[in-house]
Amino acid sequence: MSVWFVTGSSRGIGVEITRAALEAGHQVVATARNADAVREQFPDAGDTLLALPLDVTDQGGIDAAVAAALERFGRIDVLVNNAGRGLLGAVEEADDAAVRAVYETNVFGLLAVQRAVLPTLRRQRSGHIINMSSIAAFGGLAGWGVYASTKYAVEGFSEALHAELAPLGVHVTLVEPGYFRTDFLDPTSLHTGAQVIDDYAATSGAMREAVPSIHRTQPGDPVMGGRAIVEMASAPEPPLRLQLGTDTLQAAEAKLDNVQKEMDAWRHIAVTTDFS
Repeated sequence: MSVWFVTGSSRGIGVEITRAALEAGHQVVATARNADAVREQFPDAGDTLLALPLDVTDQGGIDAAVAAALERFGRIDVLVNNAGRGLLGAVEEADDAAVRAVYETNVFGLLAVQRAVLPTLRRQRSGHIINMSSIAAFGGLAGWGVYASTKYAVEGFSEALHAELAPLGVHVTLVEPGYFRTDFLDPTSLHTGAQVIDDYAATSGAMREAVPSIHRTQPGDPVMGGRAIVEMASAPEPPLRLQLGTDTLQAAEAKLDNVQKEMDAWRHIAVTTDFS
């Protein structure tokens, strides 16, 4: 039995990770902006669930939640950084406030929670950090540039963290979901830039128009996604990356193929820049 600490656990994949972990016999610290919404999801969880209010942009709240988790269960074994928000629009359309808001949650908030939990994992010489990335981190799509950039940031420091924590017995995994049938495309999670530039109508504008028809028709099943993450975490040697969904696999394979082709096409330039 392990102790899981999950952010953004009141809905979507977060609530299904919590459900799957509880069903597997684990104890869960389930955090969300609205802790009552978490409790309503799991009325029969009893002492195995600790639902706590948490805004990942509030350092004081983070410290309090981690302290409460340790007081209740004495340890933390798995941290799932799931809380996040989206931003839809062309890169140029996103104003400074909108960009900073999505970075505050997806990057700085994640780092803050991670920093608060890591001393416990290092002291235990065991544990697992699971950072939720995205299909967007394998290729920025028109309309998703700023959001994708936050996930690229998470991928970059998670790879380094993986190397830094491996000698200490702590695992790191990036989970890269595709389109899952959650509330992510709902206005409560997905924000749209106020500015609309006509020149982007055929690219990011087309994506903006398509989102309502994509919402609630996504191929990914969040129940199965939650179970897959909990199953992965039980592996003795979990992966650095876990793609979830056939759409993510296809996107990743296409990106890798394109990178290889471009490297081959421009290798004759690349090899000319070393000192003789």
